[in-house]
Amino acid sequence: MPYLTAAACTPFGDLKGLHTIDLMAEAADEALSQAGIEPGQIDGLLCGYAVNLPHLMLASLFAERYGLSPSYAHGIQMGGATGAGMLMLAGDLIRAGRCQHVLVLAGENRLSGMSRDAAISALAQVGDPVYELPHGTTVPSYYALLASRYMAATGLNEPDLAALAVLMRAHAMKHPQAHYRQPITVEDVLQSRTIASPLKLLDCCPISDGAVALLVSAKHPGRPTARLRGAGQGHRHQHLSAMRAAEDFGARESLARALQQAGCDLSDVDYLGIYDSFTITLAILLEDLGLVPRGQSAKLARSGYFSAEGDMPLNTHGGLLSFGHSGVAGGMAHIAECYQQLSQSAGERQIAARQLALVHADGGVLSAHVSLLIEAC
Repeated sequence: MPYLTAAACTPFGDLKGLHTIDLMAEAADEALSQAGIEPGQIDGLLCGYAVNLPHLMLASLFAERYGLSPSYAHGIQMGGATGAGMLMLAGDLIRAGRCQHVLVLAGENRLSGMSRDAAISALAQVGDPVYELPHGTTVPSYYALLASRYMAATGLNEPDLAALAVLMRAHAMKHPQAHYRQPITVEDVLQSRTIASPLKLLDCCPISDGAVALLVSAKHPGRPTARLRGAGQGHRHQHLSAMRAAEDFGARESLARALQQAGCDLSDVDYLGIYDSFTITLAILLEDLGLVPRGQSAKLARSGYFSAEGDMPLNTHGGLLSFGHSGVAGGMAHIAECYQQLSQSAGERQIAARQLALVHADGGVLSAHVSLLIEAC
């Protein structure tokens, strides 16, 4: 049985002077300290790619620098779904008996270590090299096109999207490691400069420095923890121009597979960690996963349903939109927060006890989907 026995985040933000490997090592130090194990006990290592350190053997590089000698090491690239995909693979390695302790790791100094133009150019390569990139498209513009189509189909509007940004900021204000903790209002979001209409600046996640480390082990640690009960993936397209329909992205497929493996129903879920690179990403995923009716995500957000005290707490760390987005580590922060809440180790941010969390991540432009069901134990 794969147990999630530690989850550690560095602060997210502008962390000048720290290299990508430094950040990853800092997160790994904390994760191993939480679990009470030595580096020599790590026999599996999974590393997410880093845009500003495009090394062909990043897992091997980190093992070398950190002094690990794993029997299994693997670098993974699935865009924003990488962190969830790595946790899924770690669970499979544990179930297969190949590893006893798998360190899942990612980090970048993307904010302080890259120029804005370099980051934008690197991320834009997610686009089709023939049909999309020649038009000068960027990741925000891909999502803006998707937003326009989805909003027309469902009736969602710009104030609706802004309400989701406000909710994420309210949660981040309580987290000392979050990149942005200043309060914002719907009006602040609407008045922020347009990045790619209809998306404003505060509809978009920031670029951050930061790292996250997770430890997945074969044995229960003898303290409150969490276990990976089910996982699934869904892949319907890579490029926006190849998307089949604005109502079928692959999220439902990945969730169905995770629920089947876990042997439970969506109604059993009582905590959410949902990928939120843009406000439209969060709205679409909440609705496409069947968590709320089409066009109703913002209405429920305003009602308090997704608040820390609500029926279905959502991204209580602030999500990518406010906790921050440091590449693969940004998505992994959703998992780290899930672990802390389920294991009752969130300190002053601790919410009422929850039993089963759904974490969902996507990579590309809603291209690669991974759903995880994580249970308190």
